[in-house]
Amino acid sequence: MRRRSAFTLIEVLISVALLSIVMLGLYSALDMQRSSNKHLFSYLTKAIDADKVIMVLYRDIMYSDGNLTIKKGEFDRLCINNTANSLYALSRSKVCWLVAKEENQLLRVEGNDYILPLKYEDKVAVDKTMKPIVLFDITRNKGELLVMLQSANEKPYAFLLQGIEQPPKPRKKKKDPPAPPATGTTPSGTVVEDGNTTLPDDQNNT
Repeated sequence: MRRRSAFTLIEVLISVALLSIVMLGLYSALDMQRSSNKHLFSYLTKAIDADKVIMVLYRDIMYSDGNLTIKKGEFDRLCINNTANSLYALSRSKVCWLVAKEENQLLRVEGNDYILPLKYEDKVAVDKTMKPIVLFDITRNKGELLVMLQSANEKPYAFLLQGIEQPPKPRKKKKDPPAPPATGTTPSGTVVEDGNTTLPDDQNNT
């Protein structure tokens, strides 16, 4: 029986080269799959976060008493002056949604009795949400409120709320009519009216 000779150096080098080519192809495919999964996961995370933001905004308006302040501009500013939807266990709170100039990031500000721009002593919670925002528009028509929101490279969001009526403003109290001029009687029996002194009839006839 004839023995087979060992592998030559050339055969070993060829085998190593072929194995390297195969491994390189497998690594490229694996890296591409990993990158695709990472991109998909990032997209899903952004989508979930955006859905959460839209839901919070929707509930802020839905659980309000309708007392809303809308300031128009490049991006609208929405202040919900009284809502029961609190992220910080407040019984009633004021919530403002606005787009910060830095990075065009949508902010949610929650607190009580504050006025924008905020002061140092204001006790509020500021949550940073979606960015960069390219559209934030609120349109109110009687009892209907249309909200449109979109961040860059993302699908636009829009929802319409009905029955969001602005509460009536409290009526101003009517001023009481001026009191009639004082009328009195002097000790001598003369009657004083409007600053003039008149005598009683029995004295005028004398």
